[in-house]
Amino acid sequence: MSDEPLAFSPDKFSGQARIFALPNLVMFPHVMQALHIYETRYRAMLEEAIEDDRLIALAVLAPGWEQNYEGRPRLRSTACLCRVATHQRTPEGTYNVLLLGVRRLRLVHELPPKKLFRVVESEILDDELPDDESPAASAELQQQLLAAFKRSMPKIPDAYEQLDQLLGTQITLGMLADIVAYTIDLDVEWKMRLLAECNVVRRTRLLLEAIAGRPAATIPRPFPPEFSTN
Repeated sequence: MSDEPLAFSPDKFSGQARIFALPNLVMFPHVMQALHIYETRYRAMLEEAIEDDRLIALAVLAPGWEQNYEGRPRLRSTACLCRVATHQRTPEGTYNVLLLGVRRLRLVHELPPKKLFRVVESEILDDELPDDESPAASAELQQQLLAAFKRSMPKIPDAYEQLDQLLGTQITLGMLADIVAYTIDLDVEWKMRLLAECNVVRRTRLLLEAIAGRPAATIPRPFPPEFSTN
């Protein structure tokens, strides 16, 4: 198992993102996702990342990807840049990895296929907080989101304990919205709308709308998450 510092410096990101594309996993900044990597192209991608900047972009395949999964199917335009937190090579040559989401990305254009995996020129998308949004208004919106999240959760003691720990930490509204958006059970279209929204207030209100419209007591994504395969 290899562990590295998780600090991310945007000024050291080249803009060229190695793409790990999946059909239904929407990754967000500030959360961690476990993956099992076994495809040859993605093993090559991980090995290069480990030797370089430890960065991989988790992207989402656009509808219709089934017809050309082994090729270069169309990607949705927003992705999440991730840092490889830990990785472990199995005896079979595959990898178990843990990724930390660090920034939103806008995928601009794909580079010619010179490697086994896809590489896309991209731009970092920073969170935006309206100039007229007061700290008190942001704090109230944060409390609304926490309350809505708690109401939507099934009565599982461990889940409440994790949420209480979250309540006790100093966390920004943008971070909280991303953690809730990742954890809660929403469809891909909702999650992509949330990932694409850089305005923190609009993202939070959109998330509140999504929570209000979903079935009650649906079990959220477990944390730490289960392994996902490629």
